[in-house]
Amino acid sequence: MAAETRLIKKYPNRRLYDTTTSSYITLVDVKQLVLDHVKFKVVDAKSEEDLTRSILLQIILEEEGSGVPIFSSEMLCQIIRFYGHALQEMMGGYLEKNIQTFMEIQNKLQDQGVTKLGDNPMLNSEAYSQFVKMQGPAIQGLMSNYLEQSASAFLDMQQQMQKQARNMFGNFAFSGMPGADAGEKKSSDVSSAADDAPEEK
Repeated sequence: MAAETRLIKKYPNRRLYDTTTSSYITLVDVKQLVLDHVKFKVVDAKSEEDLTRSILLQIILEEEGSGVPIFSSEMLCQIIRFYGHALQEMMGGYLEKNIQTFMEIQNKLQDQGVTKLGDNPMLNSEAYSQFVKMQGPAIQGLMSNYLEQSASAFLDMQQQMQKQARNMFGNFAFSGMPGADAGEKKSSDVSSAADDAPEEK
């Protein structure tokens, strides 16, 4: 039986109220729900608007402001440029798939670490950190290869779509459309040939 979605209400004073525990909570508590894989939904107490994404973005913003950030300035700029882009939705799916793959690799490494280190919690906590540090270069190389292949596949798909667009719109002389210049040039050549043709008497 699937666990019920935990409902959290956000009030005008910006306080978050957990309806399950009947108590007010903080962003730190919401972050812990995420870490514990608890399914939840944050809604506006008055309008019932879904604010879950907004709250999650606040948590990410706080995390990025402390410690070592995940997103570089250049990476954030690249993400911003995709808003409003024709491939915006595909880009979201692309990033989500890569994160899922990264998590699968992490889980496999953790399973290997537990198998090698036994069931001692203290040993696992310390030794697993050392294990990950030792495997750092190998993990980074593995992820780099995967991301390069994934990015290459994404670019190939984009080029294929552009090619299909050129084939589809190539016969239409719309300004700014793929193939428009070629169509105009072809029309101009036909017109010039007609002008050069000898007049019939």
